[in-house]
Formats: sequence, C-alpha cells, structure tokens
Amino acid sequence: MMNYIWMGLIVSAVLYGAFAGTMAEVSRASIDSATSSVTLAIGLIGAMAFWLGMMRIVREAGLFHILARKLRPVMTWLFPDVPPDHPAMSAMIMNVAANMLGLANAATPFGIKAMIELNRLNPVPGVATNAMVLFLAINTSNVALFPLGVIALRAAAGSDNPGGIWIPTLLATTFSTAVGILAAKTLQRFVAPVEAYAADESAGEAALVEGPEASDLGGRPEATASGRWLPLAFVAAIAIAASWTIADGLAGGTGFGEIARTMISDWLLPVLIGLILCFGFSRRVSVYDAAIAGAREGFEVAVRIIPYLVAILVAVGMLRASGLLGAFIELVGPWTSAVGLPAEALPMALLRPLSGSGAYAVMAEIMQSQGPDSHVGYLVSTLQGSTETTFYVLAVYFGAAGVSKIRHALAAGLIADVAGVIGAVVAVALLLG
Repeated sequence: MMNYIWMGLIVSAVLYGAFAGTMAEVSRASIDSATSSVTLAIGLIGAMAFWLGMMRIVREAGLFHILARKLRPVMTWLFPDVPPDHPAMSAMIMNVAANMLGLANAATPFGIKAMIELNRLNPVPGVATNAMVLFLAINTSNVALFPLGVIALRAAAGSDNPGGIWIPTLLATTFSTAVGILAAKTLQRFVAPVEAYAADESAGEAALVEGPEASDLGGRPEATASGRWLPLAFVAAIAIAASWTIADGLAGGTGFGEIARTMISDWLLPVLIGLILCFGFSRRVSVYDAAIAGAREGFEVAVRIIPYLVAILVAVGMLRASGLLGAFIELVGPWTSAVGLPAEALPMALLRPLSGSGAYAVMAEIMQSQGPDSHVGYLVSTLQGSTETTFYVLAVYFGAAGVSKIRHALAAGLIADVAGVIGAVVAVALLLG
C-alpha cells in the first residue's frame, strides 16, 4: 500500500508541476525536503536516545507493573493478542500516556518501541497485525488532555484565552479515538488475515534493532530505607517552588489562569524527568547506567528510520511545491465552508495527515492573519491538537519495525483523522460559536 501511495504522491506532483509551470519549485522541494528531513531525523535521535533512556529507568524500577495493573482491563480488552506483561504492552501504555499529556517528543520513542515489540509477536514479520493497526489508529487520534504546544503558540500569538481550545480538543480527540478504534476493529474483519500473507523477506531488517525480551520488564524492586521518601520529597519541593512562583506572579499582577497555563507548559516535562529519576533511584536502579543503555537503543532505532523519513517528507514537499494541493483546496473550499469548515482552515485539515511542520506553519500563519481568537483561529488550533500526521506515523513506526504490508492501517488512521476534523468543527461551533 505505501508503495502505491508514495509513488502516487511524487508522480502527481511531477505531472501537475509540468502542466502548471512549477517544475522549478518541485525541483527545489525535492532537494530541500530531503535536507530538512535529515535535519529533523538528527533532532529525533536526541529525543529518542533520551526518552528511551528514561523508559529503561522506569522499566527497571518496576513502574510498568504498576501501570499495567491499572490499565490492564482496558488494554487487555483492546489488545487481546498482546500478553499483559509483554514489553509491547508497557511501551503502548507509555505512548498513550505521553500523548494524553501532550508530550509528543516523549510519545514517539515509546510508539516506535511498541511497534518493534509488537513485531516480535507477529506470526508473519513484515505484515501489520491487528494489534499494530489498532495501536496506530489510537496513536493517530489519541485523547489529548493537555494540548500544551498549541496553547503555548496561541499565547505567543497574543490570544486573550490561549487555553480556550482545551475542552474542544478534548471532545474532538475523544470522538476521533472512539471512531479510530471502531474503524480498526471493523476493517480487520474485511481484510485478509496476517497469516494469508507470505513473509516479507525485507522484514528481517527489524532484527537489527534489539530490544528487551518479554521477560525484561524488570522486577518489582522495593525502595531502600533511605530512598523510600525521595519521590515524595521531590514532589513536596516542587509544590513549594510552584507556590512561590504563583505568589510572585500574583503579586506582579499576573492572572492565576495565565500563571497556571505557563507553569503547565514550562514545568511538566522537567518535573516528569525528575520524578522518573527519583523513583528509579528510590527503587535501587542505577539510573545513569540504565539511561545510557536505553539511549544506546534509542540511537540505533532513530538512525534506522532516517530512510523512511526522507522518503515520505520528500514526497509531501514536492506535492506542496507543485501547487496541486493548493488547487484542490481552491476547488473544494466552497463545499467545505458550507458544512462549517472554512476555506481558510482547509489547508490545515489537508496538510495535517501529511506534514506536521507544514500544518504547524499554516496554523501559525492563519492565527497571525485572522487572529488567534477568531473562529478560524480557534478551529485551526483545535485541528492541530485533534489530528495527527498519519503518513509520518506510518512511515516512521512501521519503518522502525520493518513492516512493509500495512493492511488496513492507512484506512483506519485516515478515518480517525476525518473524525478528528469533524469533531473539531462541531466542538468549536458548539462551544466557541
């Protein structure tokens, strides 16, 4: 499937560019997109290495057992083919949790790790299993509790209510996640089962990235006597510092809501890192050694996905540069405006599944020209938090696991994306007018 999609994107861009006289732009985009994709991948290496290091600490500290126990009923129901104590389940739980908190940089390493581990359970390596497709659909549409990145951008754009998209985004992502799960579960009944596919010879590349075996979840180490209270002491210190910051801000005339939004955006990630380290140390984990071991694995995975990243971003860049995307928007814009999706927001809705950076740039431009608190400004902000770069996720996650036959994964992901757009349009119309 990806073979046809990728070729179709590039051939369409070249043909349209030839007739539209934009071949110079298409040519530049083929080079610039390749360069920028490697730059993006290099940045991803750091995030992958660091967060898989954190994941290793959490695993060795035994936290996965706690998380798995709390989420086991739901996850077991959703993923009956994945053993509850398998590393795949742990990685999926961490990915979903990170996405819900708006920690996209942390979620990606966990998602890639989950795909690699799910491929270990795969009866036909190289072919997407039902569990892989369902996980991708959930990842594409994940419920967003804190869309921190979008809130921060709205604040920077001068919004009077940067957090106004919180409830619309929560409603839209809840709807898209439910639709994504339903789509994945329904479509799997109409496609050939995994066992019907011949093993893909190229799928053996997945073995190049070695992860922990099913038994390497870590034990359940008890806290040391001296370290038992370390996480609580850390939390208490953070609470004192937060109280001091809030009091200082209020004394300076800053509203409590603005202080809270700023603190959530700026404090959440560092506090999470500190908690992981304190928890691991209190459970007698050698946190530095564990972080290095996990980072080494993250570096190998990140390097391995560079070819997949280059391929998809070059295709998307050429498509945008050719003008085909703009022509399509001009054609269907009047129709979408009639159902609540203004033509100004349509580029954002179409680009989001293809290019995260492109959609982000469109959102920023719309908020500058239309205003962050306009109807269109609220809508594109909600769209950014309610949909995902499906093609990017497909290329990176499946590429890391060596999966070449994606079965119904693209259909499930795009259905979830459409549901996210519909949910955003309805939520913004009902709650924000």
